[in-house]
Amino acid sequence: MIRYIYGNELQNWPTLARGMFRDRATQFHDRLGWDVHVDEAGEERDEYDAMNPLYVIWEDADGRHGGSMRFLPTTGRTMVNDHFLFLTDGVRIESPLIWECTRFCLAPRPEPRTAAALMLAGGDIMTGFGVKHFVGVFDGLMQRVYRRIGSSPDVLGETGTGRARLCVGLWEYSVEARGRLSEGSGIPEHQSRDWFEQAFGHPAKRDVSHAA
Repeated sequence: MIRYIYGNELQNWPTLARGMFRDRATQFHDRLGWDVHVDEAGEERDEYDAMNPLYVIWEDADGRHGGSMRFLPTTGRTMVNDHFLFLTDGVRIESPLIWECTRFCLAPRPEPRTAAALMLAGGDIMTGFGVKHFVGVFDGLMQRVYRRIGSSPDVLGETGTGRARLCVGLWEYSVEARGRLSEGSGIPEHQSRDWFEQAFGHPAKRDVSHAA
């Protein structure tokens, strides 16, 4: 199932948190060779994990981390504005209607539906919090993943080729894409919405100030 967990709540989910940060180390440091920090516990964390982001985590049937992604509003500090302005010709992306999605991570042997389930949850964030777009930086490998699951972004800028290709993209909500993600993940749309409302409450009662 999908879990929505703010950074300051991760201590309540130690197995999921430990699995997420360790799987991030495996994916970004070990497999992709990125210059990221891995601590003595084998966990990959960066400065944005200290900013109380919202994590979306796919929890496997055994309670372990299957995949995850991290969200921060672009009204504060973001990776795309701090480190990747060369991909946007120096244009900062800042809006209360745009959130940044980073650290899209899959466990070493994920369920085939995990990526689609995470992106389906992204649609619930958009509709639930009134977000119009997600922005994110991704490599050539992830572009193929997004294309395969039917959730490709509009590419705003790019550099490099092949596996070294680096892009910044913008996602928007699409009823058609949501249907494809629901079908690809095998998760009915109402079930995905239920998981979101379990975390944040009924729309009429939802406090969106925490996410602003």
